[in-house]
Amino acid sequence: MHRATPSWKLAGWLAGWQAVRDDGRVRAELLELAYAEPRLRQLFPWTGMGELHFSRCTEKRWTWDIPYIQPASGGTYWVSGPSRSESVGPAATAQEAIAMVVERLPAHCGPAFAGTPEELAAHEATPRKP
Repeated sequence: MHRATPSWKLAGWLAGWQAVRDDGRVRAELLELAYAEPRLRQLFPWTGMGELHFSRCTEKRWTWDIPYIQPASGGTYWVSGPSRSESVGPAATAQEAIAMVVERLPAHCGPAFAGTPEELAAHEATPRKP
């Protein structure tokens, strides 16, 4: 998270991981391995239809610029995205699926921004002080 992030918003980021765990639709092995990967752990997770998604911001409408992982038959996975019309390919294991997502993270993909996609875009558009 960003240094200036209020503690209550940081708690929201951590609550996202707990919410996905509590939801129960994402395979436990996948969720544990995703959380163990530092580049994914810093993002905000969310789930839909048993898929594990990652967002660069903590509030809805989450970002759709990171591939996501779908469960497939026989305990395997399918990596898609970032958009629903894009497909990355099959993964035999959760570890392989996670590696496929990490390889495709956007440039400068840092800790989840505490806010909405619109607030994230405004933050990214703000010139940085040298």
